[in-house]
Amino acid sequence: MAGKFVITKDGRGEFRFKLVAGNGQTIAVSEGYTTKAACINGIESVRKNAPDATVDDTTLATV
Repeated sequence: MAGKFVITKDGRGEFRFKLVAGNGQTIAVSEGYTTKAACINGIESVRKNAPDATVDDTTLATV
């Protein structure tokens, strides 16, 4: 099964999305959005801007 975005409403009334893997494990959780439309725009931004995202590990020691 493919991953999916799940939209929820938190205790403060804000909309959030989480990215859930095909095995049901949560991969990422968004910030809170005041409207559902803004939340959906956040999902679309992730889809558009991160299809081939690289990893920038700033915890690596530099010499």
